[in-house]
Formats: sequence, structure tokens, C-alpha cells
Amino acid sequence: MHCWKTINLKKQYGLDRVYMLSALMGLGVFMSFYIMLNILYSDPLSDQNFFFFILAILAVYPLHKAFHFLPLVGCRKCIKLVVKKSFKVFPMFSLHIKEPVSKKRFLFTLLSPFLLINTIIIILSISFPVYSHYFAMLLAYHCGLCLTDLIYLRNLAHSPKDALIEETETGYEILVPEAMV
Repeated sequence: MHCWKTINLKKQYGLDRVYMLSALMGLGVFMSFYIMLNILYSDPLSDQNFFFFILAILAVYPLHKAFHFLPLVGCRKCIKLVVKKSFKVFPMFSLHIKEPVSKKRFLFTLLSPFLLINTIIIILSISFPVYSHYFAMLLAYHCGLCLTDLIYLRNLAHSPKDALIEETETGYEILVPEAMV
């Protein structure tokens, strides 16, 4: 196997730029989704159940990581879960892939939180239009979290079909069989 390409977001974009793009994406999603919901529903908004909104905001990140894990359940041996504390309070979860994974499985792993969580939020916002502002904020926050997944997805989309994806210290490596090189 040869390395076809290495994807390193720190090197390619810089963390400040990724954070800025993530914030801009979240803002754009919030504005467009909130305006769309206000056009569709004329119900007055409610600020009841704010506590549940705070719990939902806190649950989005761990759920996002858990939905990344779901497509990789079949290969538990190739995954390592790392928990670090941010600001000595907030746990930060990372999934590290120890063995190469097929491109299709890795693409599904990247897409699964985006599709599942956003679908749930959109369905809930349609079901409970009184809390549409909460769901618009949740959707915006989650879309901001998904930006790095979408960047990886875009980079992997043009790689060969038979490629394997491996995580290294420098980023993700796209490995191809020697016959393709």
C-alpha cells in the first residue's frame, strides 16, 4: 500500500480558519433555518423548557461522537476512544482509528452524525414549532461541529474507490494498492 494523499486540517487550513468557517457555517444555518421556520409557522415562540434546551446543547457533542462510532461497531478492535478534559471540566472525546478502514465505511462514518442528528432536529422542529428557535440553534451548533467532517468528506470524495483510510499523527492518509500507483 502506498500513501496517495495525506489530509491534515491544521496544515491545510489552520485551526483558526476552521473555527471561523465553523462559526460562519453555524450562523448561516441558523439564519436560513430560523427564517424558513418563521415563514412556515406563525405560532408564537415559547421560552419554556429552557433547561431541556441546555441539556440538548450539552448532549449534541457526545451524541455526535457516538454516531461516528456506530458505523465502526463491526471493527471495534481498530478503534481507540480517547477522553481528554478541556478547561479541566469538559470532556473531549476522540475516536482514533488504529487500522486502515475502507473508504466507503469511513465516508459513512463521517456522514452518519450529520445525517442522523440533523434529521432528528429537523423532525422535532416540525413537530414542535413553538420551540423552533431552540431547534434552529441546535441545528446551527451541530452543523458547525460537522464542518471538519464535511471538509474530510470533500477531500475523500475524489480518492480512488479501493482506497483505505488510516489515521496517523499527521492526519488521515489515503492508502491505495501498489497496482494503482
